[in-house]
Amino acid sequence: MLEYLNLEAAEAAVGRKLTVWEELWLNYSAKKHDFILHFHNILFLFLFYSLAPLPYMWIELIQSKKINKYKIQPKVQRTFSDMFKCYKDVMKTFILVAGPLQILSYPTTKWIGIRTSLPLPSKWEMFWQLCVYFIIEDYCHYWMHRWLHTKWGYEKIHHVHHEYTTPIGFAAPYAHWAEIFILGIPSFLGPALVPGHIITYWLWFILRQLEAVETHSGYEFPWSLTKWVIPFYGGAKYHDYHHYVGSRSRSNFASVFTYCDYIYGTDKRD
Repeated sequence: MLEYLNLEAAEAAVGRKLTVWEELWLNYSAKKHDFILHFHNILFLFLFYSLAPLPYMWIELIQSKKINKYKIQPKVQRTFSDMFKCYKDVMKTFILVAGPLQILSYPTTKWIGIRTSLPLPSKWEMFWQLCVYFIIEDYCHYWMHRWLHTKWGYEKIHHVHHEYTTPIGFAAPYAHWAEIFILGIPSFLGPALVPGHIITYWLWFILRQLEAVETHSGYEFPWSLTKWVIPFYGGAKYHDYHHYVGSRSRSNFASVFTYCDYIYGTDKRD
């Protein structure tokens, strides 16, 4: 909640004229409690998970020969009922596990210093913080994911995620409830170590979710901007191999990049 009575008071506190985006933020957030703003993250989780896999679902259902050549495992075709069941299972986990975790994490976000106040972060600030979040998450995710492929970790927890040996976009967060918690720690660690504005916090979780959907899409398109823009990006084919091998997988553990797998000898592309 912003403690400004009006635009003039906000500009006096900031010491300059507000930008258009800052005025919009002032109008939107001034009378909302910080908990409500924090709760937006759950809404974004539901929204982007529901929308991001839809293009891949459509591609899967139309079975176009021109597009099917980019499918990594072309012999396996998913039906609408298969994908909708996955969606329902994930949404149930979101409601019962991810949602409550988001609510319970509110005091922690306040304690570490995730701010809602003006001024808004600059583009440069958001960029470098997001880069830090991706690097921290990827490194920590690598080791936790690698642990989940131990005999105990796989049999008790991680085998649920690997029910999809041919991954689909909707299966990106399909996992045991304990895995949602375990792999949620690396995602939260970046903002905890380098706290910023809540808009950066929202954007981080949205981008991470979109990247996970693409990685699990089952398609490797040559025009994918992600692969050209992000250095050392693994992509769908890289992670698809990990799912294809399943319980026998001892490679490709990193979430976004490939450097951890390369450094620690767990890199495999074919």
